[in-house]
Order: sequence, then C-alpha cells, then structure tokens
Amino acid sequence: MAPAGVDFAMGQISAMRMLAIDCSTEACSVALFDGDELVAGDHRILGRGHAEQLVPMIAALPDKGRAERIVCALGPGSFTGIRIGIATARALGIAWRAEVLGYPTFSLIAARSYQREPRPVTVCMNGGHGEWFVQNFADGTHAEDEVRSLPPGDAALACRHQLIVGNRAHELAALLGDTRTALDLMPDARQADLLSPGLFQAEMKPLYGRGPDAKLPQ
Repeated sequence: MAPAGVDFAMGQISAMRMLAIDCSTEACSVALFDGDELVAGDHRILGRGHAEQLVPMIAALPDKGRAERIVCALGPGSFTGIRIGIATARALGIAWRAEVLGYPTFSLIAARSYQREPRPVTVCMNGGHGEWFVQNFADGTHAEDEVRSLPPGDAALACRHQLIVGNRAHELAALLGDTRTALDLMPDARQADLLSPGLFQAEMKPLYGRGPDAKLPQ
C-alpha cells in the first residue's frame, strides 16, 4: 500500500507544501518546497550540534517552515542525528497536523549523483569506529543490497561500481587503486525532490546500519 499522500499513478508526490529534514550525518539541512519548487533551504556541515541548530534552521524558513507534509531522513548515519531529525519531524507533524514520511539517507546521496540520467553508484560514508557504511545502487534510485558497516578493506570488496559518492568516496577509491570516479557528496534536503516516491514510508523507523555503541551488561 502506498503511504498516504503519495500518488504512484502520477509518478510523483502530489503537489503541496513539503518540509524536508536531513540531519542523519555530519551535515544538517532543511528545505521548504511548494510542489516541485524549492522555496528556501539551508545546508550546514556541523559534525555535532544538530539538536541546537535544527529547529532554528527550520524557523528561519518562510512561514517558519510550516507545511502539509514533512519528510525526514531515517539514516543510516549518526545515532543522535537520526533520532533528533525523527523526533523533530514527529513533533512538527503533530503541531501542524501534517503528514510525516521517512526516507533512506543513502538514497538521497545516490540521487545527488545524477547528471543527465541515473547511473550505477556506490555510496560510501563514515560509519564510526574506523568503519565505513557502504551500499550499492543500480541506477541511483534502486538499492542493490543492504547498507553495511565495514572495515575499509571489506568496504573495498563490497564496492561494485565505477562511481563512488559520499564523504569516504575518495578514501575508498584510493584504496581500490584503480580509475574509479569519486565525488564527495553529503545528503542535502534541498534536493529531496530527486527522491523516487516509492522511497517514502509512513513508518518512521530509524535505519542505523549497525548495532548501538552501548552494550547492556551481561
């Protein structure tokens, strides 16, 4: 079943005001769309401090970002950033009586690699603890496998495509030692309109990509 408000027959999200939120990685970004048109947006590389920055960034948008639909990155990425984004989206959804949908962060990064048309791409992002998140996409839209958090050597074995994007793309390309093309891309809510409608989901379940850092005592 399609999420409420997603029109698959038309092949696009039905026209309405949409607030996009992505603070699942070191980047923090927000954007307000009116149908397919970007009204305003902001993108910052923070590293830390998403909790302090996100709400003021939304409030600085026209009409304080108020929209009929809110879409939010579900991860993988920073455990804290993912939770902050989802909690903010849910709270605004209740306050504004807006529809709230989630999308996979890496799908937006892959979509940002588009030029004239979608193309196969491997996304490689910082995964923490010396590991990298890796996921392969057949055409920049359709994921070929699940996100995995891997040591660099295993990430190199998992890389399938000539084009590598993400904030660890250049390191992965160097590790492979061949003629791969690497683009240093981060998720950017201002380009959420590139996402396929089928990627949006009503279940706001975090996609962490790896287990929690903290372990319960045995």
